[in-house]
Amino acid sequence: MIETRLLQYFLAVAEEQSITKAAEYLHITQPTLSKQMMDLEELLGKQLLVRGKKKITLTEEGTFLRGRAREIISLMDKTESAFRENEQSISGDIYIGCGEHRSSFSIMQIIRSIQEEYPDIHFHFFSSNADAIIERLDKGLLDMGFLLEPEISPRYDYRKLPLHETWGILMRKDSPLANKENISFAELADLPLVMPSQTSNNNRLTTYFTDVQRKPYIVSTYNLIYNAGLMVEAGIGYALCIDELINTAGDHPLTFRPLSPLLQSDVFLFTKKYQVFSKAAKLFLSRLETSLDNL
Repeated sequence: MIETRLLQYFLAVAEEQSITKAAEYLHITQPTLSKQMMDLEELLGKQLLVRGKKKITLTEEGTFLRGRAREIISLMDKTESAFRENEQSISGDIYIGCGEHRSSFSIMQIIRSIQEEYPDIHFHFFSSNADAIIERLDKGLLDMGFLLEPEISPRYDYRKLPLHETWGILMRKDSPLANKENISFAELADLPLVMPSQTSNNNRLTTYFTDVQRKPYIVSTYNLIYNAGLMVEAGIGYALCIDELINTAGDHPLTFRPLSPLLQSDVFLFTKKYQVFSKAAKLFLSRLETSLDNL
């Protein structure tokens, strides 16, 4: 069994790319740390480090271990935080996965009200698409996830929230389509498209092209909107995305047009079945339910 201490030592070496610098950071001697790394490699039966003259690099197995070690340390920190909660007052850390959508603002308002009342509750956000958030939920690295039209799985408890997002096209303002109020899927069929990489959304959008008997011309995919916006600005293609993620007002070179017919996605709250929540997470979920029920 690998001790947590060894994983922390390994992560320090991977970060510093030097046994000497990592030893200084960890406040242990260089020979001790060097032996610990050799013991770790012997325990796993794999070479993890390539010890060069100027710096240390990771092997393929070392890169894999670095990712898993980060997840393990993060999960342990999260667990310890839950046990350190004060019995008299509510404190601790809440880990939330959230996609890019304007509906998150309603969630942020709930967080603000909680922090004003409970300053010792800390929120940690992981922003990505549904596939990455589900993976971290599976590993116990997140307490909950807010997802757009995810694929429903029996492994999770889920609730559809009274929040909706509108799909459309992000394009350059000098595009001929920018003169239209909305865009049909038939009009997009021959254009270079930048599509979201999330499995459920991509499948859903492709279905609409099938309905109009046209095949989409996909030149790129994205998981977060910032780089998709840069691709559109560079003239690579038209991005299918949800509204209000990029502020296109004023002199911004891009503009957004909704799809026709109107296409919207609901926001879902996802948690693992039978999950035991900390008091802080329970408080947040209770406030969320009350606030959204009043919308």
